[in-house]
Amino acid sequence: MAVKLEAARLLVWRAAVCCDEPQRTTKESSMAKLAASEAATFVSHGAIQILGGMGYVTDMPAERHYRDARITEIYAGVNDVQKLVIGDLIIKEYQ
Repeated sequence: MAVKLEAARLLVWRAAVCCDEPQRTTKESSMAKLAASEAATFVSHGAIQILGGMGYVTDMPAERHYRDARITEIYAGVNDVQKLVIGDLIIKEYQ
């Protein structure tokens, strides 16, 4: 879980640095959004698994974190669309 969080954090920082430069940052932003949303879902799901049955109780923060993380894969660009955007931009780089 720590590896996925750190990788997502580094991609977000890289996208932020690229945004400060006068160039398009679509690829970096899409990669950061995809990695961060997938990492959040993975980590929050892992937390629920660690907590067992108590992880699904609405009084536990893990349950809310999972719901919040899951929605990040949907809004601000569905992850499947982000993958298509990243793939298209990488193909254009090598043409």
